[in-house]
Amino acid sequence: MEKEQELEWAEAQGIEISVDLVTVAKRQLQFLSAVDRKRFLYEGPSLERAIYRYNACWLPLLAKHSESPLFEGPLVVPLDCEWIWHCHRLNPVQYKSDCEELYGKILDNSNVISTIGNFCLRETEEVWNELYPEEPFNFNPTGEFQEDFPKVPSGLAKYTKYDLVSAVKRQSPFFYQVSRPHMDNDIFLQEAVARYKGFLYLIRTNREKSIKRFCVPTYDIDLIWHSHQLNPLSYCKDLKKVLGMILEHDDMDSDRTKGKKLDTGFSGTTKQWEETFGTRYWKAGAMYRGNAPSPLMPSSYSTDMLKNHVVSSQECQKIVHLPELKSVEVLLEFVEVKNVPDGLKGNLFVQFMKSQPDAIFSTKWKLSISSETGVKQVASFQCEPKGELQFDLICLRTSNIPISRTPLTLGSISIPLEDIFAPISKLSVEKWLELRPGSGSVSSKPISLRVAISFTVPNPAPRELRIFSARELSRCTSFLPSCTRIQQAKGLTQVIDEAGNDVISLQLRDSLKAKVGRNSVPSKEVIGITTSGESCNLAELVKTGWSLIDGQWLLDSRQMPNEDGHLFKLEGNRLVKFFQGRKLDYEPKHCEKHNHEQDFVTAVEFSAEYPYGRAVALFNFKYGVIKIKEEWMVVPGIMTAFLLHTRKKKGYNGLTLSDEKLEI
Repeated sequence: MEKEQELEWAEAQGIEISVDLVTVAKRQLQFLSAVDRKRFLYEGPSLERAIYRYNACWLPLLAKHSESPLFEGPLVVPLDCEWIWHCHRLNPVQYKSDCEELYGKILDNSNVISTIGNFCLRETEEVWNELYPEEPFNFNPTGEFQEDFPKVPSGLAKYTKYDLVSAVKRQSPFFYQVSRPHMDNDIFLQEAVARYKGFLYLIRTNREKSIKRFCVPTYDIDLIWHSHQLNPLSYCKDLKKVLGMILEHDDMDSDRTKGKKLDTGFSGTTKQWEETFGTRYWKAGAMYRGNAPSPLMPSSYSTDMLKNHVVSSQECQKIVHLPELKSVEVLLEFVEVKNVPDGLKGNLFVQFMKSQPDAIFSTKWKLSISSETGVKQVASFQCEPKGELQFDLICLRTSNIPISRTPLTLGSISIPLEDIFAPISKLSVEKWLELRPGSGSVSSKPISLRVAISFTVPNPAPRELRIFSARELSRCTSFLPSCTRIQQAKGLTQVIDEAGNDVISLQLRDSLKAKVGRNSVPSKEVIGITTSGESCNLAELVKTGWSLIDGQWLLDSRQMPNEDGHLFKLEGNRLVKFFQGRKLDYEPKHCEKHNHEQDFVTAVEFSAEYPYGRAVALFNFKYGVIKIKEEWMVVPGIMTAFLLHTRKKKGYNGLTLSDEKLEI
């Protein structure tokens, strides 16, 4: 059977695609990121205006240029028009029909480039301004362009009747699903192209056998499918050659409820894939992430607001030293087992763990075996790309005691992760592993376990730090290996990393640096003691808040009315605002309780690249935990957490940091 499946896969890889889909996918990710920074194009009057410009200006200009080039070189498409064009092309049958009805042929992208690259716009702008003198080339969603334009302005002769507003609404959430660091990795995308060919092969097989099945792609396949559709002529030509027809892209269903079309379609696709190719359909980093988090208000941002000097990660590393930490996302399934004695079948599972717990993955998990239970069970977890994964095959034997089972280890094996992750040439492994016999094993033949593992490329992992006062730390010696020195230091607050290693010790003390006339005025300062024993001044209380790291950051705690609801802000060479509760990527999922949000504060960076903000840190003051995504945020994050932690420790209710309120 395996040989037949290998031949099927080889035949699928023979499908010819006339486009470099890896390159197109990378461009698509850059484009979607640019659109996501201009979310006014997702809905409302700005979207209506963009649709009008697409119909009234872009398509006619593209038709003219494709008929007879208006100048040498490629045409540059305005970003708003490209977004509507993008969504239109993702219904390839409708796009082909509209183009042929309106312009007599498919309007292709072969001589068009995006505005997101550093390309010369002069020729396109000159032609645009000549053809549309009252319509600026660059779309500005303010002022006059906020008028509520109808979808089809009166007098417009040629326009698509396709509901582009709904198309945009369906495509807007897609970027969240693919906006992950590994998505533009060459190995990941090359495998995605191979899987896309496998996906087309399944559809072709179904057509040849007259099987009606709604095939549902994983997100890596869908990204490549979209990339193919964005090249309309190539897509039509390639799909007619493969399927004898233009494959429709049905994105109308979003209901993932069990038993609904999307759920049953994905289950059917999974079953067919695994029977046809003998490998798992699921893929690490390509599965549904859940709904996109609730948006924040866009923040007004100007580089003039920020200080010119840059606090580099190297400067911060002089203050704290955190060893490099990387993580991979892993999907794991135990597919089959063989050579298990007859009397021991039916009550089997696999317990797996890291042989030596790492900073990210330190628990034991149990997973059933798909062939034994008839139910697919896949574990999803993150871990460091080093050490060993240990698998123990366990049988639960019924004992003489009623309703009691005795676990029996039938066999074990360990897989060094370095053998899988370094160097990375493939992002999945599926093979039979022969187990070492357990102490109670009675099998005459070696027991073998078929294991399927998929993983992403290693990426820097978010850091998780803990903050303790000396008194709190004394209660934690059972799980923190490095507490002896700190317990002897009265009044110090200690920060440790994921492994329990010292990061820095902090102390809040009085300072007499501030002066009014000739008199010294009591103030506050924060002293840090590094792991090498050196002490440094990390923060000083000033009128507007706290000056951090020799004035490189200002933690502004003035209580002012804030339209976006932030508590206070941090300014240096970046702008970070702090919000009560878990926001953006830290937003609790639907199954989590929301009644303890007062224990959390989310740090959100706003910039020209992230006008709607990106979460860079989360503070959990109930447990003294700081989760930090960006290295530059480590020291400012520790300082912010310390100041708030100190205030909470003193019994204050609220999260203010001003000198009137922070009476320590």
